[in-house]
Amino acid sequence: MPDHIPATGTVHWIGAGRSTGSGLGELCDRAERVRLWHRGVERAERRLADLGLTGRAEGRAFTAEALDAELAPGDVVVSMLPPPRHAELLRLAVARGAHFACSSYASDDLVAAADKAAEVGVVALTEAGLDPGIDHLFAHTLVREARQRLGDNPADVRFVSYCGGVPAVPNDFRYRFSWAPRGVLNALRSPSRYWYEGRLRTTEQPWEDTVQYTIADEPFEAYPNRDSVPFLTAYALPAAWRPQTFVRGTLRLPGWRAAWEPVFATLRDGDQRRIDALADELAARHPATADDHDRVVLAVALEVRTDDGDAWSGDYLLDVVGDDRESAMARSVSLPLACGVSDVLADRTPPGLRRAADEPDAVERWLTFLDRKGIGGVRDTGRRHPAAAPEA
Repeated sequence: MPDHIPATGTVHWIGAGRSTGSGLGELCDRAERVRLWHRGVERAERRLADLGLTGRAEGRAFTAEALDAELAPGDVVVSMLPPPRHAELLRLAVARGAHFACSSYASDDLVAAADKAAEVGVVALTEAGLDPGIDHLFAHTLVREARQRLGDNPADVRFVSYCGGVPAVPNDFRYRFSWAPRGVLNALRSPSRYWYEGRLRTTEQPWEDTVQYTIADEPFEAYPNRDSVPFLTAYALPAAWRPQTFVRGTLRLPGWRAAWEPVFATLRDGDQRRIDALADELAARHPATADDHDRVVLAVALEVRTDDGDAWSGDYLLDVVGDDRESAMARSVSLPLACGVSDVLADRTPPGLRRAADEPDAVERWLTFLDRKGIGGVRDTGRRHPAAAPEA
């Protein structure tokens, strides 16, 4: 088996849900062949028509067996299925010598499967969407610039990365579902761990640590998301830098926590059947329609102050509003994913597990591409407040 299996130019895009957007069209321009796998050929073809891609990609009815029969060594499998399904697709891809990409976090199952991917010479690209994805690019850039300016000397660090999909026009629910309600509720059930004021904090119910957070004079609510601590290493912060505040989290509109209190009551109870029923109820009560546009906001800020008083700060702000053609979330997830898949097609990505891009040249290439597509982020726009205190 070669050290790296060359890409064939064929992309298998699995799933056509809410995050499938113009990134699929981008791959139709770059790949030799694109197949959209969905729940039935007719549904796949209808989705291609909705995206204006009729004749540019082939519709397929998805089953693991059908995909397995068409996979060839060097093809690229792009999973847009729910996160629990990613690992099975990665294992299938590895068995066929095919590359893999998704926009979701690298779960333990994905990490385990990626070890085999490296052995056989295929890429397992993960965390290549919006958050995770674009946030990683911003963070790597800020940390690299801070290190170039200050070196790796002892310093206090404050880092905040907050991202959220919200309604472009606020509603009473203070939210617009840009992905399945069941996934949103389950994400809220994931414990979070982060640094605040030099102290490591852990919370089983992340919404309990909601803070008031201001971006460019606009108020938001924010709460910690998952485990922020491993990103101290992932973002290559020097060992001598002391995290005072270091948190990756989620943005919501003001009033979100109060509006969602009935939801939190069900989550606290922890009954999975009740939570599943609530997800179905929320999907029916708050459908995402073409008439109510969404908005994506991503704010990443870094402040570093050395022990001798030298200081550096920098920030990024991404603010995208959906339109009649495409939601902001679909654009902001699918385009960076397409950029990552394009690197795989060009054989620029080494085998094994990858989280978006971290090498300076690759980060710059991704950011340049996203900037051309109107989602590159703006530097030094407004003042961030990364030291906002969690509520009691």
